[in-house]
Amino acid sequence: MAGPMDDKAAKLALYESLLKKWGARINLVGPEAKRNLGEHIGEAVEAAGFLRLEGEALDFGSGGGLPAIPLAILGEPHVRFHLVEADQKKWAFLKAAVRECGLNCTVWGDRLQRALERMEPTVGFDLVTSRAVGYPEEWLPQVLPRLRPGASVALFQSSSNPPLVEGLQHSSSHRLSRGENNFLMIMKTFHVEHNA
Repeated sequence: MAGPMDDKAAKLALYESLLKKWGARINLVGPEAKRNLGEHIGEAVEAAGFLRLEGEALDFGSGGGLPAIPLAILGEPHVRFHLVEADQKKWAFLKAAVRECGLNCTVWGDRLQRALERMEPTVGFDLVTSRAVGYPEEWLPQVLPRLRPGASVALFQSSSNPPLVEGLQHSSSHRLSRGENNFLMIMKTFHVEHNA
């Protein structure tokens, strides 16, 4: 009888095959990632060991689904991911991958600000992830009002230096095994108590 980890391994393999199949027709990931898909998926799996996968999660700039789809597979059913991707071809792939893998995810085919405006006002995030998307100092402030107390922001980036964003503090940095310049930067929300 197959256990939960067998099921997750099967879903990760299915996701990789979908990425290869769709990637032959549309540009979902860069050339290096296309040549080393297994390593890139493995990097997301490795990062999951440093993250609390529960509650509501937001992935910005989801592209071909890295790291969000592997994280959603590993976190299910304890996490619901909101995948935000403005490129129509990429969000069509994300919808297909979510459906095929049977994941608890919502795909938002829009820019970040518009996607946040379209979400129910009660949706708050326990985790925000992003992989090499723009300047976090510019887009993270849009997400801050939706972060729950104690929420984590996990950035996959090429530097071990955390971005400076008011309302977030550096929590930990992890060099990921895929390469010398691949880091997982984790930041946490903090609240300053004001005494009257």
